[in-house]
Amino acid sequence: MKDEKSLLEEILDRKKSIKNGLLDNDEDISSSKNQKFSETKKNNPSQNNISKNSALRNKNNEKIIKLEKTKDENIRSEINIRKNKTENKALSSIVKTNEKKVQPIEKKQAKNEKIFNKNNIDDNDKNKNEKNRRQKIITNFFKKRKLKKLSFTPYIRTEIDIRNIMKDVIISLFPAIIASGLVYGINALLLIATSVLSAVVTEKLFSKIFLDDTNSIHDLSAIITGILLAMTLAPLTPLPIVVFGAAMAVIFGKLMYGGIGKNILNPAVVGREFMTVFFSISMSSGAIWFSQEALILPKINFFANFYKAPFTSYLDELLLTSSGSLGSYSAFALILGGLYLLLKNRISWHIPVSLFATFFLITTLLKGDTSVSIGGLLLTGIFMATDMPTSPSFAGGKIYYGIMLGLVIVLLSLLGIKNETLSYVLIILNPFTKFINKVFRPVVFGYDIKEEILKQSGKMILLTIGIFTFAVIFVKFHKFGIIPYLVYLYILILTIKIITTKKRINY
Repeated sequence: MKDEKSLLEEILDRKKSIKNGLLDNDEDISSSKNQKFSETKKNNPSQNNISKNSALRNKNNEKIIKLEKTKDENIRSEINIRKNKTENKALSSIVKTNEKKVQPIEKKQAKNEKIFNKNNIDDNDKNKNEKNRRQKIITNFFKKRKLKKLSFTPYIRTEIDIRNIMKDVIISLFPAIIASGLVYGINALLLIATSVLSAVVTEKLFSKIFLDDTNSIHDLSAIITGILLAMTLAPLTPLPIVVFGAAMAVIFGKLMYGGIGKNILNPAVVGREFMTVFFSISMSSGAIWFSQEALILPKINFFANFYKAPFTSYLDELLLTSSGSLGSYSAFALILGGLYLLLKNRISWHIPVSLFATFFLITTLLKGDTSVSIGGLLLTGIFMATDMPTSPSFAGGKIYYGIMLGLVIVLLSLLGIKNETLSYVLIILNPFTKFINKVFRPVVFGYDIKEEILKQSGKMILLTIGIFTFAVIFVKFHKFGIIPYLVYLYILILTIKIITTKKRINY
């Protein structure tokens, strides 16, 4: 601003000086004119000289005007140049200040980007490390199977593991094993040992193929599968057939489903059905069920020694008998094992009690003779029907399951099924376990109990109709000889399933 004021003052001074100069020139010219005019008067000069002086005067005036214009233009250009310089300086100063402000911001952004990238890299590394750690934990779990605690998320903790449960089940089966040894001696014990050995060896060999696990035998489930299969067999069943049945029970009853806890059907029942399909002649022969030579102790007259009566003889039959399968020789032994499991809280009372109550109530009402022995019914109700993966989880579902077991057993007996009644009843009801759990799921807090009970009752009626229709169809399949083809179809479906799952895992 000061520079502009000084320029304007200089311009005004110059203009004044120029005007003064012009005035001086005009005075000189006028004085010269007067002198000349006087001289002309004196000397009488010609008019040509006067015209020449006027022309010169005009030329001088034009030159002076041009000089003023050029000076004004120069001054203006200088002012514009100075203004542009000042503006450029101001802009440059602003740009510099902005650059100074922007540089730390850019540096901060660069630092933040570096930190963000590092954090992303660290997060990715952490995620990868966590995934690897979890995979290691899972693989170690399935390899070792030696965890001492099962944790039920999020708050409940227990010292119970699968191995301890299986130990208690094996202990509960010892009275029945001893009873079979008392009746048929070494033959019965050898059959049980062969079944257990075959099941354990099969699980050891084939668990590597199906589960990629070589230590699955540590949970002792294969031993129970072998014992329960032997308990359902005749005492004189050929040992090679027993080996085949135990192997099929482990492979097609458990391993091809993914291992323990994932099976839909009871493995022992699956093994028995494979034996009846592939060795139908041997399994249906009467020679494997009784042999006077192999029989060691046909019965015990314990109660009859105190008092001879039909009731005491009936109690002696419950204590020990020689008819039926290996596991049905002693009802007292089975009851003793069941009480042990109840005391150890390995099973609940719902399924056995509802099964026995339904069966005895209906048989007394119908007054008909069934092909089911008391020992076989106890073996099924206490040890087979209470298998955890194939039985319902909730108390209401368990009671319903036991009632349906009793009803279907009576239905199968009335429809003419004899030796396969207890096996068929489990095959019919095991697939409905998931549906029973859905129907008898406890009412969630906040819902109207009456409405939920009405819904559940409607679903229960439909489920009951479905179970009875499936039972009737299954009996028709048995009479028309279609059961073997169902077993072949079962093998085909499980084989395709295991192949497809392995392909997915490889991809």
